[in-house]
Amino acid sequence: MVPRTVTIAPVERAAPVWVEVLTTQQMVRLGFRHALEIAPGPLAITTTGPADAEPDVVLYDVIKLHEEDGADLDYWVKIPASIVIAIDRTLRPDLGAQARERGVEWGIDLGITVDDLATLIHEAVSGTLLDSAVAQEWECGGYAGEVDGLSPREATVLGRVVQGLSNQEIADELYLSINSVKTYIRSAYRKIDAVSRAQAVAWGIQHGFPATVDKVSEFG
Repeated sequence: MVPRTVTIAPVERAAPVWVEVLTTQQMVRLGFRHALEIAPGPLAITTTGPADAEPDVVLYDVIKLHEEDGADLDYWVKIPASIVIAIDRTLRPDLGAQARERGVEWGIDLGITVDDLATLIHEAVSGTLLDSAVAQEWECGGYAGEVDGLSPREATVLGRVVQGLSNQEIADELYLSINSVKTYIRSAYRKIDAVSRAQAVAWGIQHGFPATVDKVSEFG
């Protein structure tokens, strides 16, 4: 793939760009903060800000969704003043899928370079992320299981199976009859070559379905 060349107009700001790094891993936090401190370019960047304000950019490590309930991410995606960009984990596609499901539209790889990080922040505050050669836009129309032939409803039902919901719980949550739920489950199983609920859960986790509940119910 040939990288795109993006020309970014200068951004004039009286105050530094505040970039908040949210992660549960100390070395990731320190690494990103140091990279932001030495990032080249015309923008002054800070990783701290006043208590009565919101950051310009939030870099959200999706590993938090494995260790926490994601309530903080739900908060940040609703703040108009802050642009949320996920720090994706290629070995945990389920966490990236969960971040997309919660409303995050942009992601970067954990191995991003300092130069690319500087470009990313500049694009975020200048409103040019749509033309970014650094950030990955997560298409809102896509969904886990789409490339494997699952319909949106099959994927939704299978996602609840992966999360450990029983058939009745899925029916109640999605306002479906129990027989409709069973039909969607059976058709999804055929498409992913699963013969048991345990196999379906394992397949779903491997293919980006978020697993947020530990229990697994037997399929009736």
